[in-house]
Amino acid sequence: MSNPNTQTYSWPSKVVESEFPLIDNDPHFTRVIRYARTSDYVHGATAAAAGPGALWLMERFAPSQAGKGGFAKAMRLTGFLGLAGGFLYYYQRSILRFYGMSENAREIEMDMREMVDKVKAGEPLYGVSKLSPAMQGVAARQSRYSALFFGVLPWFNFVNHNQHGVDTAKYYQQAERELEAERLGKTSS
Repeated sequence: MSNPNTQTYSWPSKVVESEFPLIDNDPHFTRVIRYARTSDYVHGATAAAAGPGALWLMERFAPSQAGKGGFAKAMRLTGFLGLAGGFLYYYQRSILRFYGMSENAREIEMDMREMVDKVKAGEPLYGVSKLSPAMQGVAARQSRYSALFFGVLPWFNFVNHNQHGVDTAKYYQQAERELEAERLGKTSS
């Protein structure tokens, strides 16, 4: 049982100025994956193939004389590093649209549709969390804008919380408009 005298604090999240509208400053990992564009997959795959491709080319033009199995081990390691780097590049391209740091009109529409559907269904906007509000705040502060530091430390948000740096009233207002339009459409027919 929680102590009613215990106060929880929620600091307002910092908003980074950008050219495009902010969708979410701490999107959940799966949401970033779902909103990825085909171009993100292409860029990620290209980045993943660059390392092994370069190693293979260097071996063709200037053999390393690594001996039996030496090149295969180097290719496996380079392949793993290429896949990891390609995934991070793909993920970062997608998440930067949530931050409004690149063109994000498609994602804005997808976000509005997803959230309005959740409002209409009576579901929580950002999912249900098993963590206390205090721990949700800690998780949010640790992963907010984390993709801007991916080059040093890849950090993802796996926690459902309600601290995303946007005014959620827009989703409720849009849901009310759509429900009213549906109601008027049914009464006129």
